[in-house]
Amino acid sequence: MEFIFSQRGHMKYRQLHQALRVFGLGERATLKEIKARHRLLVKKYHPDQNPTQSEDRIQEINAAYRLLMDYCNGYRFCFSKEEFYEQNPEEWMRQQFYQYTGGAEDEESHSR
Repeated sequence: MEFIFSQRGHMKYRQLHQALRVFGLGERATLKEIKARHRLLVKKYHPDQNPTQSEDRIQEINAAYRLLMDYCNGYRFCFSKEEFYEQNPEEWMRQQFYQYTGGAEDEESHSR
């Protein structure tokens, strides 16, 4: 599979999607998961470790990693309450329990 990237800063969604496919990742992944998958793939396909693999595969993996890192490094994170609870569903459940039982609404209430 040929990996085509446009110039830095001009990423297209299909390129991002292709990079995710190279890494075997879904639409949501943590930075830690991306880095771990990169290490795993480099180890598995590196020509020194696996002489039957072509250098093209490792170049494809590294190109996909650079694209994913560019995307992550340029990502504008959302720190809204809604996003926080989406990323931390256990905390959302805990807050729902406290509201139901008449406890503190959230951590902000504890600091007052």
